[in-house]
Amino acid sequence: MEKEVTKFIYELGQLRRLRHEGLTIAGVTDLLSVADHNLRAAQIAYILAFLESYKNPSEICSMVVFHDIDECRIGDIHKVANRYIKADKEGAVKDQTSRLGELGESIFKLYNSVGYDKNIAGDLAKDADYLEQAFTAKEYLEKGYKFAQDWIDNVGKVLKTKTAKDLWQEMQNTDSNEWWQGVKKIPGIN
Repeated sequence: MEKEVTKFIYELGQLRRLRHEGLTIAGVTDLLSVADHNLRAAQIAYILAFLESYKNPSEICSMVVFHDIDECRIGDIHKVANRYIKADKEGAVKDQTSRLGELGESIFKLYNSVGYDKNIAGDLAKDADYLEQAFTAKEYLEKGYKFAQDWIDNVGKVLKTKTAKDLWQEMQNTDSNEWWQGVKKIPGIN
């Protein structure tokens, strides 16, 4: 079993090498990796679940950690290409996890729980996934990629939870550099 788990962990490393393709159609060339996206999406998932008073925010975080593992095998496909390319994402994840016994069953269940209208957990996880993409699009918008606004607008149309909608609204009104304003300290300057 340790050999199969070890190989799976190496496979998960692919997510660091794969670019998150969504914003290529907006002209973005310095794309983040799928792993970069997954990390912040999982963090947002915990935050959303906590703020929505979900009983176990760690569960939502775990769901999002594994939500893109199919991309280790099929790559990331942006939404325009997705209209024409039909990948067997679930089949890829079944193959990835089939040799991992109960661990694989647990990971597959987490993966398969993400998505709208499955239950509140699925809604929270999908909102976190999309909200992370909106935050990333806003950061690119501020760098001059004007077509990133389309991603932001589209995300706003699909979010389900009140907290995600509120955060999406606030994200649009907040410069992505505000977080560090007043935090840095230069000796001799207050």
